Amino acid sequence: MISYRGEENFFFFVPFFRCPFLPPLKKKMHRVAVVSNHLRNSSEETSEVSRKETKEGASASSLSLTTSDEDLLCRTSRPKLSQKHPMKKVALVTGASSGIGRACALALLKEGWHVVLVGRRPNALADTLAYAGENASRGLPVAADVSDESQVQAVFDQVRQGMGRLDLLFNNAGISLPGTLPGDLKGSDWRRAVDVNLHGAFYCLSHAFKQMQQQDPQGGRIINNGSISAYVPRPGSIAYTATKHAISGLTRAASLDGRLFNIAVGQIDIGNVASDMTARMAQGGIAQADGSIRTEPRMDMSAVVETFMTMARLPLSANILFTTVMATQMPYVGRG
Repeated sequence: MISYRGEENFFFFVPFFRCPFLPPLKKKMHRVAVVSNHLRNSSEETSEVSRKETKEGASASSLSLTTSDEDLLCRTSRPKLSQKHPMKKVALVTGASSGIGRACALALLKEGWHVVLVGRRPNALADTLAYAGENASRGLPVAADVSDESQVQAVFDQVRQGMGRLDLLFNNAGISLPGTLPGDLKGSDWRRAVDVNLHGAFYCLSHAFKQMQQQDPQGGRIINNGSISAYVPRPGSIAYTATKHAISGLTRAASLDGRLFNIAVGQIDIGNVASDMTARMAQGGIAQADGSIRTEPRMDMSAVVETFMTMARLPLSANILFTTVMATQMPYVGRG
């Protein structure tokens, strides 16, 4: 058996056995080895001359690196951070004046994010920031109705001018209507639910997507707030259920389109979190699929916040497309 070591210290092992191509192969390998040895010898001679010249030049000029020279070399070898907004993470949370939006906005502020808090009620947004304590200085309350496209445009213009970029959108704002049969639901109520839950979510997603697509560094994350109703409806909830099914469509389509621009889009589907909106679940009870009225278990808001923050903390190379967090004993699978 013979071996050959090339310039990259890579070994080829060729076994000797009787075959018609062995003689020419041995001749070819011999020629390669001769050329390789010649190149190696030339390289070693060149390196030796270079080392001598460097040593003589250093001796002649008595060059030496000072501490400041070493620091300069270290600084110039490090990758440069963006000079506009170094290490600044910016999030926008809709529906931040109460409930899930408020809790998640406060969690982001606590972890050092700069947060734009969007809601219809200025006083409620101020209350949210009051809960943030010393972290409130990184919060920016903006009163706006997400169902109005011009107001959404103004919000994102303010983000672009004031913050310079957007790293996270929590598309959370939404409303629910009292339980109503399809034949009794007024067109005006249907449009109100669609305007906030679907149109508003699209307006915010659209503007966030454009901002993340155009900014440098490119990319960001969008988290849509879906619902258990995105999969399984409750009795008398046709408008809410339809809009939440539509949110799942927004999530899938935007996630696909976002791949080209490093934009990750996911959805958190929440069931029975303890909040003002779900108070009647634990008190008087709510309608069930069999027509009865029963109370339902609820989970603490911290479970939702922890799930949301897990999604928000991910690097853009990873994405949770859909996740469901719910009270363990609530009716869900087969509830309809």
